[in-house]
Amino acid sequence: MTEKAHRVPLWQQLQAVASALLAVRSGVSGTAALGAVSSELRPGVQALLYHVLRSLGRAQALRQALVKRPPPPLADALLCTALALTWREQDAPYDVFTLVNQTVEAGKKNPATRAQAGFVNACLRRFLREREALVAATDDDPVAHWNHPAWWIRRLQKEWPQHWQSILLTSNRQAPMTLRVNARRSSVEDYLQILRNADLNAAAAGRCGVTLAHARPVREIPGFEQGVVSVQDGAAQLAAPLLLDGLRAAVPFRILDACAAPGGKTAHLLEIADCQVTALDVDPARCTRIHETLGRLGLQANVLTGDAANPPAWWDGQLFDAILLDAPCSASGIVRRHPDVRWLRRETDIAQLALIQSRLMKAVWPLLKPQGRLLYCTCSVFRAEGEEQMQTFLAHNTEAVLLPSPGHLMPLDRANGESVPDNLAGDHDGFYYALLEKRAA
Repeated sequence: MTEKAHRVPLWQQLQAVASALLAVRSGVSGTAALGAVSSELRPGVQALLYHVLRSLGRAQALRQALVKRPPPPLADALLCTALALTWREQDAPYDVFTLVNQTVEAGKKNPATRAQAGFVNACLRRFLREREALVAATDDDPVAHWNHPAWWIRRLQKEWPQHWQSILLTSNRQAPMTLRVNARRSSVEDYLQILRNADLNAAAAGRCGVTLAHARPVREIPGFEQGVVSVQDGAAQLAAPLLLDGLRAAVPFRILDACAAPGGKTAHLLEIADCQVTALDVDPARCTRIHETLGRLGLQANVLTGDAANPPAWWDGQLFDAILLDAPCSASGIVRRHPDVRWLRRETDIAQLALIQSRLMKAVWPLLKPQGRLLYCTCSVFRAEGEEQMQTFLAHNTEAVLLPSPGHLMPLDRANGESVPDNLAGDHDGFYYALLEKRAA
């Protein structure tokens, strides 16, 4: 946590964490919940909230073991916050007795939880006395053990029977901070030297990336404000080279980046090739994010607000040499970075999202030139949003040829030595990639 965060009273941070957790439980994204937190509190609150979300399954099981009937929602969120932060002492961000005392203080100082402060105190004091037995009593609960919803665990067990445990373990760890070097401004080797000169440890990660040994605020990263680097996971950095390498078309390539916000992949395309990119997104506010991303990097694209599933509303009739479809998905592959996702998603969402992905594929495929390429990708670990989606599309589109593609990339930490057949080595998010070429008529 930052020095500024340490200056904020811990009880005040815990109040904000409990409020954010309550918002997530009601269906609000973690990003939106944190957006409601004051800028002074936000860094510390985010670190604590993410810790809580990564242990929420255990915390809820412990609360159930302590008291069968939960207190009012905000008090329950405060109690579960403390349990998530203290249940494993070696991982606690503060001394556990300090956390308990400050949690009770947080309850007393909020009129909405003041009446339950004594109850919260009694539960937490009992937990400290009986922690070993209570933790052991919840070990057989899969949700407590893996800190993911039961349906999520079952789905991974079925789809990845040899690797589901490693996927869950890795998904519950904090992701590394990986940067993409702007090839128009620097090279990986030169940028690594810039980091060494700033006493920052990092290692090369793929063709365009470097991974920092320790994450830092972007304002402290050399060259970020000047557009030398961008923050982008290693798996996401595969998209632009996959689409462009070996593309048979005249330069500048004419490319559609469908569902483009916040613009990271649009920018990467422009950094590594001479191309004219149409960056499309259905949300005007998210299109503003694309403009901001490109502005920082000194790049230009044709940014349009429109629904990729409805080309007549925005398409000019000219076919594209290449299309990147980063389709809306469950985001199940990026829970290391967004631990709220696992608690927000419902099992029924997967089929609904698969229908959206299928509709988008069907809509943009006719916009591609013969011998053009379409790269379909999702940041999902579920087969319905990856392999199964692509098998269905190929069965109904005989002019589509599947080129060598990464397929499913699982978020498996290189330290555990495991991989799946089509997985790349490295510490990256979960993704699916399928590269298609359209047969000439």
